[in-house]
Amino acid sequence: MRNAEPVGVAKGPGETPHEYTLISADCEQQLKSGEFVYYKVPIDGEERRILGRITSREPVKLFPDSFLADPGVSPDELARAVGYTQPERELFELTVTLLGYYDDTFGAFINPRISPSCGWSIYLAEDDLLRDTLAKRRPAQPGSATIGSLLSRPDGAVPVVLDVREFTSTHLAIIASTGSGKSYLAGVLVEELMSPANKACVLIVDPHGEYSTLTELANTEALIDRKSAGGYRPRVRVFTPRDIKVKLSTLEFSDLRYLLPNLSERMEELLKKAFDRVRDNKHNTAWSLDELELEIGRIVERGMQSETAQVDYSGSASGLYWRLHSVLGRQPFTASEHLDLRELLVPGQCTVLQLDDVDEKQQQVILATLLRRAYRARQRTVRTETGPGDEEYLPYPAFTLLEEAHHFAPAGGDAVSTGILKQVLAEGRKFGLGVGLISQRPGKLDADVLSQCMTQFIMKVVNPIDQTTIASAVESASRDILGELPALSKGQVIVTGNSMNAPVLCRVRQRLTTHGGVSQDAPAEWNRWFEGDRIRERERDQSVVRTSGPRGRGSLFGPS
Repeated sequence: MRNAEPVGVAKGPGETPHEYTLISADCEQQLKSGEFVYYKVPIDGEERRILGRITSREPVKLFPDSFLADPGVSPDELARAVGYTQPERELFELTVTLLGYYDDTFGAFINPRISPSCGWSIYLAEDDLLRDTLAKRRPAQPGSATIGSLLSRPDGAVPVVLDVREFTSTHLAIIASTGSGKSYLAGVLVEELMSPANKACVLIVDPHGEYSTLTELANTEALIDRKSAGGYRPRVRVFTPRDIKVKLSTLEFSDLRYLLPNLSERMEELLKKAFDRVRDNKHNTAWSLDELELEIGRIVERGMQSETAQVDYSGSASGLYWRLHSVLGRQPFTASEHLDLRELLVPGQCTVLQLDDVDEKQQQVILATLLRRAYRARQRTVRTETGPGDEEYLPYPAFTLLEEAHHFAPAGGDAVSTGILKQVLAEGRKFGLGVGLISQRPGKLDADVLSQCMTQFIMKVVNPIDQTTIASAVESASRDILGELPALSKGQVIVTGNSMNAPVLCRVRQRLTTHGGVSQDAPAEWNRWFEGDRIRERERDQSVVRTSGPRGRGSLFGPS
């Protein structure tokens, strides 16, 4: 490798022990915020390159203000006229946060605790150095996910490659404002998970129906492997609201209490007694709404017949019956059917649960029951308490991607799904159950839930409350990273945490499948309303209305 030319000179230590400053003219404008530089130092008889990331840039010498007074005259012309030379006219002071030198034995950066002395040469990190040290994996390697490339370098020069093992076991979070590209990035992650390098088992909880375009995965040539034994082609299954069923026996009492509105203390007591009895009678396998109501009736009848009864439930029973029928007497709740884990969770398959027409409380209960079942199945399988053919046999890890996560674990809320999410995030690593959270409002997301995600993808965030939440909940969100958030453009993301050796600014790659989360073009739709075909269609509809019934009253000004 040819000798690199210095791009600056060390000035001295920074504000903290792991920072230093350098001075550079940066004539080629290479030293952007987020760029990587290094200095050389001998350690244990070997010259090491101590890598660092530029976190701030301040001018220390610029053109005098008088050079800038006339916009019609170039400052360069004035500089030459008065004898300013190229090296003298501009200088910048840059702050660098130390990463250290990469140690192959540990597979991590080691901070030598040796800051550069004043006058030491500082070099721009070569692409090869960054490719070999920033990522834990290589592109297309088993267990790798290439989501884009380093933002400060030409597109594709330094791939950003994640360690899939890390983020599927220690969880991830995608945090961004609306329109920053979080769903697009999630699609890229899913493509990587379903690639021949991973063949993952992925479940997507989709409250808005944005991920149906992932059905294209099965016919995306880059994700098909025809050379391996048996070949590989990713599968995609989409479950619409009418396909989703929740067996009543999988509900906890907390689910019932959450679903049923405005229960009085007497109703809640009656429901708890009936629920416990019907579940004990059925040994937690299956019970119906009729059986629950029958048990409520028995409790009321026994109380009325008993001379020693202190509680009369008869007045509460009718109100409870109405609430049970209004909530549990319709889809998705059934007595004998529910989504089979062996159909939902399969290696090489991406399953999309579309919940766009489902009430928010029901969405939370659906997620809670699924996570509880998956968690219990993984526990029992790992502990060899179940075997093939059993409904709770799940002999492989699974990863759940949760869109609009703040609806399922709201800050300060009482959503029934929050508890199981916390449990899976805290203990799921032991049993191979990973979770990915996607949210546009981290300030509305439970801080304990967010803090359990050890890999973070942070896109443009402007709201100060959301920035504060990120600072308090994300351990690796340092001051300089938070400073980048408002300046990020669409498709740019800060990647930090366990899946990379160091935080990086990434340019997200182009998706292989169609993006489903596209905003509606309102002006185009409005103009289309006045196109010839649409006008004739409206005229036909109006003629039908005139012949079939009375027209609505009102005044209309302008053409119809």
